[in-house]
Amino acid sequence: MRYTANMKTAAATLLLSSSSLAMNCSDYYNYALEPHGPYSGGVYNLSYMRPDPICRTFNSSIVESTLTSVSNNISDPDLKRLFTNSYPSTVDTAIKWKGYASGSDEELTFVITGDINAMWLRDSANQMQSYLPLLTADNSSDSLASLYRGVINLQARYILLDPYCNSFQPPVESGVSPSPNPSASDDTVFPNYTNTSVFECKYELDSLAAFLEVSTNYYNATQDATFFKRYSWVQAIETVLAVAENMTVPTYQADGNVSVLSYSFTRLTTRSSETTENSGLGNPLNNGTGLIRSFFRPSDDSTIFQGFIPANMMFSRFLASSAAIADAIGESGLGDRMSNMACSLRTAITNYGIVDTAAYGQIYAYEVDGYMGQNIMDDANIPSLLAAPFFGYLDVNDLVYQNTRKLLLSANNPYFMRGPQISAIGGAHDGPGFAWPMASIVRILTSDDDAEITQQLQEIVSTTDGLGLIHESINTFNVSDWTRQWFSWANGLFGQMILDLDDRKPYILQQSFQGNVSVGYDG
Repeated sequence: MRYTANMKTAAATLLLSSSSLAMNCSDYYNYALEPHGPYSGGVYNLSYMRPDPICRTFNSSIVESTLTSVSNNISDPDLKRLFTNSYPSTVDTAIKWKGYASGSDEELTFVITGDINAMWLRDSANQMQSYLPLLTADNSSDSLASLYRGVINLQARYILLDPYCNSFQPPVESGVSPSPNPSASDDTVFPNYTNTSVFECKYELDSLAAFLEVSTNYYNATQDATFFKRYSWVQAIETVLAVAENMTVPTYQADGNVSVLSYSFTRLTTRSSETTENSGLGNPLNNGTGLIRSFFRPSDDSTIFQGFIPANMMFSRFLASSAAIADAIGESGLGDRMSNMACSLRTAITNYGIVDTAAYGQIYAYEVDGYMGQNIMDDANIPSLLAAPFFGYLDVNDLVYQNTRKLLLSANNPYFMRGPQISAIGGAHDGPGFAWPMASIVRILTSDDDAEITQQLQEIVSTTDGLGLIHESINTFNVSDWTRQWFSWANGLFGQMILDLDDRKPYILQQSFQGNVSVGYDG
């Protein structure tokens, strides 16, 4: 069985913290490879996958009570087991360290993705988002609010340290040793960085959008404006805006001179998606688009055209909402800059991201270059085009979105993977034939169609290979061929989706999912 398709295996052996070793807790990377009782008792007889209570990385009473109450509303034994395994994944396994900045009361939370001992801005924001429905104002250090504050503070530190980078090493206060990244050892990156503080330095616009997202989510749930004045949030926002402005620079100036970009990246690799064109500059972006470049996608694969529409959507949406935080703390000038940029970006997306097709009418392109280059596809990783209503850029009934959705969930999307076991959007990261359950989850979160939701749930429940966890990707013809048994973001997103269904369509959770998954496969 293929556990992973990239460098993630290299760091997997580095995950045991000193506290876990002291308690003789199993390395969850290995623990999650094997089934454990008690089993669900359903047709898929899913394993129990939560670590022993003493080995969990953060204990939250509200997560536990929610698990109990929502589980009681789920009739199917396998769906129930998948929910109870998945939803607490981040607090059970991924809070690698929680503490305070040296000599300060500034809370810090170091959240690993799962099988890598590093913190991605995007992943950690999404891992926290799983618990957004449970988040309330709370000053105590054992609260979800404290976890959120720690993530926001640490992300702000990382952005000020290396704003073009996507994943980072543990803070020095944690005492956790940095992890080597063999895949990045031959990277040539400008600005230069050091592996002692940065795990990987791929510039992805959605990483900066993730900081805005987790900030927005915390503020909206708690109304705790004072927090954002206390540490380095304002300075981090200023840095985010500076990067965004730098990344609107076109490849060619009006007189034909080649622009000097503030970032470049090349990697010695056999995979084209791991490096960039034109000696690290990427393919040209035309003058006057108003779009912000992204060198890489949220899958950590390089963009083909750097006008990456989903990340621009996400950045615009959360830049606008974060402006309310700036206003609330007396930074109205900053808030105005944020609002104006968000508005301009929305106009740019409409002008350059919407394209005409003969079969589907107007749709959103995945990537554009402002010339005539258009990449019509989608990738499973959020932000995606499919997820645009989920992260709040547009309404799910938006006509252009619905046109786009029809294309994305068809064979006309080159990364819509079809098979008798599962059919879902995948991506270049794991390649053809591997569907991502994350995309199936997003499909449910953006659908009001009971039959569609039921079918997607059936496919997810039946394709965990008995382990009862959400994998990164699955061979559409072979459920025993999958990547990543420990992927905290996807697990949390599944739990978040179940909470959403419990709220808006509780009767679906009363259904049986013990049937044949082949429904919906059109061969």
